[in-house]
Amino acid sequence: MGDRFIPNVMPDYIAETSTARVTTGEEDSLMNLLSMPYPSLSQLLKRTALDLKETIVMEIWGLTGQQVEDFTLYAGTLGISFLLFKAYRVTKNENDLSLCLEIVKACDSASLPSRDVTFLCGRAGVCALGAVVAKHAGDQQLLDYYLTQFKKIKLSRGLPDELLYGRAGFLWACLFLNKHIGEGTIPSTTTRQVVDDIISNGRALGKKGKCPLMFEWYGEKYLGAAHGLAGIMHVLMDMDLKPDEAQDVKGTLKYMIKNRFPGGNYPVSEEDRKRDALVHWCHGAPGIVLTLAKAAKVFGDKEFLEAVTESAEVVWNRGLLKRVGICHGISGNTYVFLTLYRLTDNTEYLYRAKAFACFLLDQAHKLISKGEMHGGDRPYSLFEGMGGLAYLFLDMIEPSEARFPAYEL
Repeated sequence: MGDRFIPNVMPDYIAETSTARVTTGEEDSLMNLLSMPYPSLSQLLKRTALDLKETIVMEIWGLTGQQVEDFTLYAGTLGISFLLFKAYRVTKNENDLSLCLEIVKACDSASLPSRDVTFLCGRAGVCALGAVVAKHAGDQQLLDYYLTQFKKIKLSRGLPDELLYGRAGFLWACLFLNKHIGEGTIPSTTTRQVVDDIISNGRALGKKGKCPLMFEWYGEKYLGAAHGLAGIMHVLMDMDLKPDEAQDVKGTLKYMIKNRFPGGNYPVSEEDRKRDALVHWCHGAPGIVLTLAKAAKVFGDKEFLEAVTESAEVVWNRGLLKRVGICHGISGNTYVFLTLYRLTDNTEYLYRAKAFACFLLDQAHKLISKGEMHGGDRPYSLFEGMGGLAYLFLDMIEPSEARFPAYEL
């Protein structure tokens, strides 16, 4: 288990000092970063993120001759558009917005044969992001085009319910459009049918066990954010649920809490309850914490907050993974503390987010170059590689506004 993460030896707290200096290559460089006043640190993170963004754009867009091999937001070219859109919202650099729109157009063409319908891995992500970026660019004709294309997307009867490739991932795209363009952009008549299908499927499988709602992905009953209960419940909590549906969502989350490991982590699936190994957004405590934090706000139930607090310790102690990414890396795990800071206003969580970000800033490139950390199978992508690191650093500038990309609205 220990080979998956780097032991966290960072202090539980370091006071900020106005005299802190960054010393490149020195043993105390991480400690100096941790003691740096937050306004100074955030500007350093911003500069690093914007420099990294330029490198990523060159590698993914420039060096490929502007060819799209993988159009998805998760690991492909659309993820770079999402990063550019984030950079635009931080700096208001119109060049980022223009390039973002250019790349979305290329992804639009590349995604036309795809049958995938989710925000992260399907055409819904291309059309939804395209519409929102077109709105920011003031291009009504292009906005109308992407919305029309989005509304042409059809969900097949055999579609799974999970976030990465299924109905929940399509619903998230609808929520993204309604948030950024306006309520009712995707009407409730569209989303209600999808919710009905998810609830019906969940109840049918839930009858065979003690959990109100249950789902399968390739025969496995996953619990995590990418393929399982946490991701589906996360999206459902943003929908207009009937009272009995809301109770089923709440009961499902409580079932998950009761079946966590004694230390606060969560099994990957119902079938794999003995292996306490993964501390990722996709599988394990981090993704589930984001969902339970949301449940604490939606339902006002102390049990959710208590479970979140316990699992946050798992992320602090075992969350310095030997990967940089959002899906299964330190960048994604940092959002646990940003989310809890937003939920509780407890500055301890802001410090922990700062600590993880400082570790990445100070150590990531060194460890990758030495082969002690994995840079990701697609090293510049949003969810597996440096794209997620750059996105996190931009989010650290205003931590109270930070949201896990393509998961938290």
